[in-house]
Amino acid sequence: MDSINLTSQLIKCHSVTPEEAGTFKVIKELFKDTDFKVYEINKNGVKNLFLRWGSKQLPTFGFSGHIDVVNPGEISDWKSNPFSGKIIGEEIYGRGSVDMKSAVAAFCTAAISVSKQTTPLFSIALLITSDEEGKAKDGTKAILEWMDKENERMDFCLVGEPTCPEELGDMIKIGRKGSLTGYFSINGKQGHSAYPLLAINPIHASMDLIKLLTRKPLDNGSEFFEPSTLVTTSISTKNKTNNVIPKNIEMIINIRFNDKHTGKKISDWLKKCAKNIEKLTKTKINIKINISGEPFFSKPGYLAKLVKKSVKKYTGISATFSTTGGTSDARYIIKKCPVVEFGLVGKKMHAVDESIQISQIIGLENIYTDILNAFYDDVKKGKALKC
Repeated sequence: MDSINLTSQLIKCHSVTPEEAGTFKVIKELFKDTDFKVYEINKNGVKNLFLRWGSKQLPTFGFSGHIDVVNPGEISDWKSNPFSGKIIGEEIYGRGSVDMKSAVAAFCTAAISVSKQTTPLFSIALLITSDEEGKAKDGTKAILEWMDKENERMDFCLVGEPTCPEELGDMIKIGRKGSLTGYFSINGKQGHSAYPLLAINPIHASMDLIKLLTRKPLDNGSEFFEPSTLVTTSISTKNKTNNVIPKNIEMIINIRFNDKHTGKKISDWLKKCAKNIEKLTKTKINIKINISGEPFFSKPGYLAKLVKKSVKKYTGISATFSTTGGTSDARYIIKKCPVVEFGLVGKKMHAVDESIQISQIIGLENIYTDILNAFYDDVKKGKALKC
């Protein structure tokens, strides 16, 4: 099966996170007559796959990807069923076509092709999860835990997230900012809006808190990262009456922070700011903080240069190394080995009528194939593969 047909078959599976919805059956069938060993790793009802060709004692190049997708929303908004996998003109349509079933299809077919044409002087590992778009707690993390337990080696890893902003080949991700969400419950005192001095207004307190949090930038960026950002994403109260000052307001902020900070430092700062506003406004502020990922950075050494060389060979573009964008499962993989991300143009990911050009999928498969062949050549020549 080629990468285009495989992409179509994967899109037809309704794998809204964290369901794999038959995608693993398609993938297992694809690898049935190959020399890859296939392992299913399940945790808390979430299914994941790990595949290996060659001995785990050998230098290992890994690919990582997810087959779960975000909810397509209103089906009626789509030109065709979001799980049809239809080819219309030069594009393939459906939820996950960009993010990231095409990349999974590309690295699966590339891995099979290389395994059939080379001797196992090195090893290929494939990590495929159905828990990336959701909580991301029982997916790639579970695979890596299993790998450690089973002494499964992986020296380098490429994550197939859509990384290119404009055209295939223009960007390789070598890191990502950390992400922290703060949930604030601000409690005041209910009262009549005509007598504000008899109440404590939590809405006004939230405005004071936002002003304090945003009065100056968190930083001016670092060597490989853009400045950290703080965004208020929600302010809500259940008050439906125009002349009542509510007792409570809920506020949410999201911070994307670079390597000048840690989740703990940001958390401590938020708590300190909340205490200052409590004292100023006589409110009571409860905070819940969720750190979904710390900032990570993979030094642009052997792996990044290997990927960049193959990208330029097939696209003619000298890719930019970047740390922009949201979080990805690379934040877990970096703890095991050097990791970079390279995939399709991401303009239509998570959008209505999500689609990708067929030529991009073929190009991605060619690039992934060349990366594996180049890695094989380096191992064969006895080159020291330094991160």
